[in-house]
Amino acid sequence: MPAAERPLSPHLQIYKPQLTTVLSISHRATGLALSVGTIFLVWWLLAGADSPEAYAEAQGFFGSWLGIILLIGWTYSLFFHLCNGIRHLAWDTGYGLDLPRTYATGWAVVAASAALTVIALIAGFAQWSHA
Repeated sequence: MPAAERPLSPHLQIYKPQLTTVLSISHRATGLALSVGTIFLVWWLLAGADSPEAYAEAQGFFGSWLGIILLIGWTYSLFFHLCNGIRHLAWDTGYGLDLPRTYATGWAVVAASAALTVIALIAGFAQWSHA
């Protein structure tokens, strides 16, 4: 039989991105971001245990614009992964598997993650400014 001139399965380019797809990919990406962020956390902890100079260097990095952006991204990743993980736990019990509830809880995860990130950043910067 001659080879078909068409792809054997649909390509990603023909699919319209859906909330469920984006959240699934985001859950995996935030898990990866948390892993990378943990390396920075270990660096900060080891620097604090090493010497005042090493700690000052780490603090200088995390106080820079790049460090602040990474901390904000890591904080959002933490809360998104947490909220979406709770959503997956609810799914394990059979709750929320119908399409309307799947979309409602998906948007709730996005909103809760953003709100928790803002609250954590406000609390963190308030604590930092009083130090």
